[in-house]
Amino acid sequence: MRSTASVLHLDLDAFFASVEQRDKPSLRGKPVVVGGTGGRGVVATASYEARRYGVRSAMSTREARARCPHAAFLTGRFHAYREASEAVMAVLKAASPLVEPLSLDEAFVDLARADLPDLEVATVSAYAAGLRAQVAEVTGGLTASVGLGSSKFIAKVASDLEKPDALVVVPPGTERDLLRPMSVTVIPGVGPATTERLRRAGVHTVADLERTDLAELHRLVGQAHGTSLHALARAHDDRPVVAEREAKSVSSEGTYETDLTDRRIMESLLTRQATEVAERLRKHGLSGRTVTIKVRMYDFTTLSRSATLPEPTDSAATVARMARALLADLDTSGGVRLLGVGVSGLADWVQDDLFGETGPGHQEGADGAEAGDAPDPELERAVREAGVKARRSPYAPGQDVEHEEMGRGWVWGSGRGVVTVRFETAGTPPGPVRSYALDDPNLRAWRPPEQ
Repeated sequence: MRSTASVLHLDLDAFFASVEQRDKPSLRGKPVVVGGTGGRGVVATASYEARRYGVRSAMSTREARARCPHAAFLTGRFHAYREASEAVMAVLKAASPLVEPLSLDEAFVDLARADLPDLEVATVSAYAAGLRAQVAEVTGGLTASVGLGSSKFIAKVASDLEKPDALVVVPPGTERDLLRPMSVTVIPGVGPATTERLRRAGVHTVADLERTDLAELHRLVGQAHGTSLHALARAHDDRPVVAEREAKSVSSEGTYETDLTDRRIMESLLTRQATEVAERLRKHGLSGRTVTIKVRMYDFTTLSRSATLPEPTDSAATVARMARALLADLDTSGGVRLLGVGVSGLADWVQDDLFGETGPGHQEGADGAEAGDAPDPELERAVREAGVKARRSPYAPGQDVEHEEMGRGWVWGSGRGVVTVRFETAGTPPGPVRSYALDDPNLRAWRPPEQ
């Protein structure tokens, strides 16, 4: 444990939604929801205005619309998010050589490696305030919540305490006093299942957890998890800030408009996803040992199964074969809305001929089917239909567009052969709304110029 509050955690507030509000003046101060806009979509981020109505990340778009029907529901514009993220990470990396990005909108910074005269609370607080001001400047006004503490765990807890747009410092020596009244869910890795196990044992707060001995925690949640909880309940966390985080997995997944019930279709979709994953592995010169499938059921229950190979592979056939075998262990009779395949345990080498199945006389395609197998036209048609979402407009809500006469704007909505556009940008006042035919030659999608 450090004796100084020199670990900083920065989290951009409601990042995707805030970027949309920044770039769309008419949405500032109003509820904005970013994610899948169809009936099967899932919320990625909700603005704080939408959160007041109970809209949360990972909620179905259907439920979000029921809670906040007057919100603007937009698809993502990842070029804008990536640009803002890169600007923020550049500020942080100029501050310290040890910056550990966790996602586009979140990072740890080790201020012990920054150019500071000392690491007293007043010094690191003033420095963090300066970083927040720089972040707002380079992003056109985006706000960030920042926590400072003696460890990554405490810094992360601190950044969540007074969101949005806040700076919270936990002075060294006060960590346990901060944690004790909090729910056990504040500790990383304490999800619904662990929370329920602890609740049954009478453990509700971090103080309760701190009073629980190590042997009892091992009995309740297992040795590795119990040891981790025992340490974190006492604010013990010695994880360093790691500047370079390698990709931990490569995955592909899809959400489907109609619940899948045909096992053959699911297997074919998993096979296609396995092929995509293997292609990406090979493209980056990687391989992996652990194959995982993700299955979200009709009732939003998410299941996962994984298996580990004796050696790394980048073979589509091998990944697909394992994915199909893992699916066989699950009861999917109620219907499936999402399927995914991932490969983790990545390495930069491959063990060829893993199962000795590719010798002379044996040919296998990328989909795992042996050469000579006759395709099933009905199955292929069903897979295509399942893999393609309902036919829709080429314009998505929130998308950047450009009109020959009106200039830049964004898609307000579309349907029945018409697209409605609001013409405004981050640097203009709220703009006018116009509607056009979908095939209007003067309207086109706008994309940022190539760097």
